[in-house]
Amino acid sequence: MRAALLHRLSMLGLWAMCQVAAVIASLWMLIAALAGSRRAWTIAVAHDQLANAAFGGHEDETLSSRAGKAAREGKRWACVFCRLLDRLDPNHCEKAIEPDEGKPLRS
Repeated sequence: MRAALLHRLSMLGLWAMCQVAAVIASLWMLIAALAGSRRAWTIAVAHDQLANAAFGGHEDETLSSRAGKAAREGKRWACVFCRLLDRLDPNHCEKAIEPDEGKPLRS
C-alpha cells in the first residue's frame, strides 16, 4: 500500500514537471515561429507525437502517420481525420506514414 502511494505521488510530481515543460515548449515554439526558426516545426512535431501518445498511440509516431495507417484499413475516424488534413495539405496522411513507428503496416 505504501509503495502504491509513493508511486502515485511520484506520478503527480512528474505530471507537474510535464505541465511546466509544456508551457515552456509552447512559449519557445511561439518565439521560434515569430523568428522564422525551424525549431518551431520540431516542437510542433513533438506536440503531435504527444497527442498521439495521449490517444493511445506510439509515443514516437505522429497522429497523421497513425491515421494514415488506420485509413488504409478503412477505419472511419482516420478517414475523416485524413480528409480534414487533406484540405490543408493534399495526401497529408499518406505522406506522413512512418513505417518504422507505431503499429506495423499491413501488407
